[in-house]
Amino acid sequence: MPRLPFARRPLARSISALIPVTAVLLCASASAQEVAASNETVVVTATALKVDTPLVETPRPVSSVDREELETRNVQQLDETFRYRAGVLSGHFGSDNNTDWFKVRGFDQSTYQDGLRIYREGFYQWLPEPYGLERVDVFKGPSSILYGEAPPGGLINAVSKRPTETPQGEVNLQLGNRNHRQVGIDTSGPVGESDDVRYRLVGLYKERDGDLDATENERYYFAPSLAVDFSDDTTVTFLASVQKDDGVPVNAFKLPYGTVENTPFGRVDPQTNFSEPGYDKDERTQWALGYELRHSLNDTWRFEQDLRYSELDLELRSTYAFFMADEREAARGHVYRDGSIDSWTVDNRMVGTWYTDRTENTLLLGADYQNLGVSGQEADPFPFGDPIDIFDPTYGNFTPVGADDLLTREIDKEQTGLYAQNQLRIDDRWVLLGGVRYDQAETENSNLTAGTTQRSDDDQVSWSGGAMYLGENGVNPYISYTESFDPLGRVDSDGELYDPREGRQWEAGVKVAPFGWDGYVTAALFDLEESNTLVNSPAGFQVQEGERTSQGFELEGVGYLTDDLKITAAYTYTDSRLEDDDRAPLIPRHQASTWLDYAFTGGALNGVTLGGGVRYVGSTVDTSVADNTEVDSYTLVDAMVGYEFADGWEAQVNVNNLTDKEYVASCEYWCYYGESRSVIGSVKYSW
Repeated sequence: MPRLPFARRPLARSISALIPVTAVLLCASASAQEVAASNETVVVTATALKVDTPLVETPRPVSSVDREELETRNVQQLDETFRYRAGVLSGHFGSDNNTDWFKVRGFDQSTYQDGLRIYREGFYQWLPEPYGLERVDVFKGPSSILYGEAPPGGLINAVSKRPTETPQGEVNLQLGNRNHRQVGIDTSGPVGESDDVRYRLVGLYKERDGDLDATENERYYFAPSLAVDFSDDTTVTFLASVQKDDGVPVNAFKLPYGTVENTPFGRVDPQTNFSEPGYDKDERTQWALGYELRHSLNDTWRFEQDLRYSELDLELRSTYAFFMADEREAARGHVYRDGSIDSWTVDNRMVGTWYTDRTENTLLLGADYQNLGVSGQEADPFPFGDPIDIFDPTYGNFTPVGADDLLTREIDKEQTGLYAQNQLRIDDRWVLLGGVRYDQAETENSNLTAGTTQRSDDDQVSWSGGAMYLGENGVNPYISYTESFDPLGRVDSDGELYDPREGRQWEAGVKVAPFGWDGYVTAALFDLEESNTLVNSPAGFQVQEGERTSQGFELEGVGYLTDDLKITAAYTYTDSRLEDDDRAPLIPRHQASTWLDYAFTGGALNGVTLGGGVRYVGSTVDTSVADNTEVDSYTLVDAMVGYEFADGWEAQVNVNNLTDKEYVASCEYWCYYGESRSVIGSVKYSW
């Protein structure tokens, strides 16, 4: 079994970056100390601080899932990535084929790719393809200090595959239930005899039926990249991608009646589709082109610049059940969007590092700019067609959206940010971190059909700070404070722009990397607060109401119990509340998960790898109804088996929701069944 990825760094006393673990790992570490990695090795990442820093020496909460784990669990959608990490909730809206859904520490999060924001305004959702990713990181808590506008939950950063100096490649074939078919190709290496120019080509074709009757999606994906060393001091990596999705959207909106509530006619089948399969559609094309520039000015200073331009074209028609019209039939609404978004994002950084006999100091000075444009036609007709029988639906009783139903909207948003961050390491024992950021954001939302425009001009100063003590035994306690600022480009049901959301978080924790053990553990207590929060009203619309808080505890980690047995485990307690002290909807108080990998390295089973996991999600509440309906907890089992049967050849089978458990994942006005059993077999040839 491959070991955990490490990279060397001077002055490091700990062994790893914290991808955290449960308490059982602390007890097991003593017996596994002979399974040792060098005490001078550490995992590094640039997500937390925008500079390569060992996470074990960072007073910030970050978790990471690397390429090996993405393949082991055969992650098909981005929101499957953190099922076995603390603080992250996914799957609460079921299995959606056109949106990735996350909650981090009880709040929404923003998504980035390669450190630059992916815009997701309204129904215009950019979807990263997991096959094209090298790693996915989650930064927990407010993160505006380095990334600008962001909700308080944190951010997801998807890291694209990059060119490699060593020639390599693979062909991947998959078949599975729900008519899953996939072929992927990934090849990389130097261009010619010199490794000064390196390439990578990643391509994929995938199709699969959705988790509702008569839904589906077909995807084409191609991502070329090129890295050029112009000199010993200057490297530019060009990154591009194009992705096309065509399908029928999975609209999982069901009502409490027939899901968590009994009826004279029984329960609604989870796969029942309340939309219009012959009319609904989700067609999108997204493409992006950018580069990463790295230039060393001297031994102390370097300049870094990341830039990307992206476009997304969308045609969406999606029908949903709104409320019960009688004991069997539900009135329906419809979402229609036909438009595009385009965005420019650029981040410029100067990074300086210098040393004294007792200190190592890293100063980061940055300026970034984001520009978003949304334009298109939209409609939200209600009622849409005749009511539908939720127990025996009949389709086709509706009038298509016409030209007279459409309004034309344009949204323009610009944000400019200036930031500074300093990390000071003293006597190889103390890490002190401080940062400040100034943002100016302008938003203009125009209804061209009605001739109305709403404008907002927001300024914000955000602060962050933290301190950590590096213990001789690899136990590193820390404390931190962070803020977030999130101007919203969306409008409410009256067509008015929402006020910016603001977040603040205090956190105290410990990061543990025992010497002589290939593993790491983290534990954290957090207190997070958001003002101008968004909640669903009883009428089903999002409104802004007061403050929302989230307090909790996280325990998470990864480690080897023996040379062949690896454990990934996590526990999360979250008490998320609205301003009236009611429990926040969707958010469970308790989550727990454990995944085990065992690789046979001898005997008749040599080359076989077994993996299995258990996920527990506690009960939640629906506060949009008068009696605060409680949604039951659920436990799911996942499994995999892999076999390296020849040089370069590997076969694997993954099963999620092994028992095909039927369950309601959450309710917030609407209710959502969780994903049914997924079975996918794959064969891969690597060279």
